[in-house]
Amino acid sequence: MIRPFFAAAVAALCLAFALGSGAAQADDAALERVLESRTLVVGMSGDQPPMNAVNREGNFMGLDVDLARALANAMRVDLRIEKMPFGELMGALEKGAVDLVISGMAITPERAVDATFVGPYMLSGKSILTRGDVVERFATGDLASQDVKLAALANSTSATFVREAAPNAELVEVDDYASAVAMIQAGEVSGLVADMPTCLLAVMRHPDADLVTLDEPLTVEPLGIAVNAGDAQFADLVDNYLDAYERTGLLMALRQKWMENSGWIAALP
Repeated sequence: MIRPFFAAAVAALCLAFALGSGAAQADDAALERVLESRTLVVGMSGDQPPMNAVNREGNFMGLDVDLARALANAMRVDLRIEKMPFGELMGALEKGAVDLVISGMAITPERAVDATFVGPYMLSGKSILTRGDVVERFATGDLASQDVKLAALANSTSATFVREAAPNAELVEVDDYASAVAMIQAGEVSGLVADMPTCLLAVMRHPDADLVTLDEPLTVEPLGIAVNAGDAQFADLVDNYLDAYERTGLLMALRQKWMENSGWIAALP
């Protein structure tokens, strides 16, 4: 899937080892599991395109997937992706059920209490997906007085944003974006609060549904890779790889592939 980036990935691998070869001798739990099993286990929701998704053939795809695959290749181990609801990812990381979480997860002070974040590898922001006949209610960004019903992914920063920025709104937490889009179309909620790429994708995927989103995001949020707080040396190793990918242009190539081109949308269910 990422063959065009092979040369950059090889260069990034070499640079990462040069930057952090000492971290390979780490004795913390996650790195020991990875080395012993020869497998990197990454948790992601699998329903946040273009960050991550499952295609028609049942295979994972998206920017997060390509990044996870690059990290596993750099560590010279296999990759196993554990798909679960977004709200369960941090719990799985804390229990050691996954080694990393790469799932379009915003870095926040609250999450940083329980995990170490590496990155950011991308900047995103909140937007609102809604119908064309109600978009003007949200266009100004003044949500505090809105008496509406808004959907957001459970246990996400979007849900927190609704609680804080729109205290008069009724929050409906959903497990996946498809459910929220269906609720908007049925008139059960006024809109979905989500990251801007998610909202833009929904508009592109449903051209006849009169779905619209804002021209500018309401916030700016850094997306990072979550590592168990007790795995400091493993976090250092991942940070070295991510820094190398940024320096060699691999991250930029992945952003362009998934954020600026729409050809991959046809592979979605």
